Amino acid sequence: MLNKELEKALNEQILKEAEASFSYLSMAVWCEFKGLEGSARFFYRQSDEEKLHMMKLIGYMLEMDTKPIVPSIQVMTNDYTSVQSIFEKTLTQEQSVTQSIHNLITLANKDNDYATQNFLQWYVSEQREEESMIRKILDKIKLIGEGPMTLYYIDKEMERINQEILSQEGEAAV
Repeated sequence: MLNKELEKALNEQILKEAEASFSYLSMAVWCEFKGLEGSARFFYRQSDEEKLHMMKLIGYMLEMDTKPIVPSIQVMTNDYTSVQSIFEKTLTQEQSVTQSIHNLITLANKDNDYATQNFLQWYVSEQREEESMIRKILDKIKLIGEGPMTLYYIDKEMERINQEILSQEGEAAV
């Protein structure tokens, strides 16, 4: 079993992952409403991925004979001003999750909980990849700049990124 402090922190992480999933879902809806299909697909996939992260935490806690708490989620905003503002919020959100994972590892280290330390290493790698990808997307958005065709080019770039991710996922499955 996990110590109570780590159990509480893991349950808080479940909440963070659920909130991230619903935040990305909200972003996907905004993008689709604006006709940004490539961006919408990207955020729908991100939403699914965050739900998977939450489910991995739940599974781990059950495996460790600890009862996870399924969180309730508040209403998410879907009133964004631009695609760039969405990705800036995304980066901030991912950085917050990364810090939370680091805090969990610190707690596991303090308790000499090697199983939890090992389990959380997957999240460390995942967060590094997520933050890097979002920073690259923000760089592309800045390169594209502002103008009447901006949204079109951003959405085309997001569709290219979607195809790249799907290709990588296909290679990983083999």
